[in-house]
Amino acid sequence: MRHICAACLPMNISFFKYDWKKEIWNLFFAGGILIGGLITAFFLSNPNPVVIDPKLATELAGYGITNTEGLVPKELFNWGNLLTIKGFILMVAGGFLVGFGTRYAGGCTSGHSIMGISNLQLPSLIATCCFMAGGFIVANIFIPLILKL
Repeated sequence: MRHICAACLPMNISFFKYDWKKEIWNLFFAGGILIGGLITAFFLSNPNPVVIDPKLATELAGYGITNTEGLVPKELFNWGNLLTIKGFILMVAGGFLVGFGTRYAGGCTSGHSIMGISNLQLPSLIATCCFMAGGFIVANIFIPLILKL
């Protein structure tokens, strides 16, 4: 977004005043992600329903999630649910926290876990341990509380 804003919008904000053409590879990278997603969606998608463990299906039913045919539960991730407290917390606040955490940690979970640890970087090992601990806490404590809203 920074490169697009710097290239397309004349602003007097110092964050957007730099030579974005030197880092144009970022735009090609983002475009490749978009094209890869489109290719996957139209040519490589699997029409068969997702199969989940019966124990998980029982646990999800306790939260009111009964439709497990897609990659994400339709009871949680739909446009109508976005305007509810539960939907706002899961989609908007969750997305913000992911973006903030990525920027604050100096990289994403995959970058730290795969590249950082393989380069024997102690900060990446610490970040990965924190990511995992945070994931366990959110998945086992916060998500069940949010789903009960």
